Amino acid sequence: MLRNALWEGLVAGAAGVAAMTVGEKIEQAVTGRPNSHVPGRVLARLTGASESAGQHSTALNWAMHFGQGIALGVLRSVMAEVGLRGPLASSKFTVVRLTNDQILENATGVGAPPQTWPRSELAIDVLHKSVYGFVTGAVADALAARRGPGPGGRHAALVPGRHADIGPVPRSAAAGR
Repeated sequence: MLRNALWEGLVAGAAGVAAMTVGEKIEQAVTGRPNSHVPGRVLARLTGASESAGQHSTALNWAMHFGQGIALGVLRSVMAEVGLRGPLASSKFTVVRLTNDQILENATGVGAPPQTWPRSELAIDVLHKSVYGFVTGAVADALAARRGPGPGGRHAALVPGRHADIGPVPRSAAAGR
């Protein structure tokens, strides 16, 4: 399960970050919003690179932008593998993606809490991260679905809903598909 989640998550994350990036570039062309240098500044702080490198390095910016998106795809793939699939799972994952950004940006002192942002900036960020979350989810779900429902899905198939008197599926059916 984990081997599948790893490679499929990298693929799903790459698809999600590519879709998000295309959407961002279209939005920037329409709104005139400039590129953000926050990802590069965060990576500079995390790696100890010079502050000026983070502010002006396209390489650091893209490395953090794509690296984060690709790496987090593994988590969404794990979700899909265990049976957490569909729009609700992608919504939950989108919150994780937004939270990951905020933890790194605020821990490094590069960003500020979202509640202090102008509403228009916040809306744009949520929109782009939602594109990422749902595209990543669609790809992860499709790849995992080739092996049937995950352990949670197999458990739910016993009797729909939650029931205290229904035990877990056998270990052999829960893992190692």
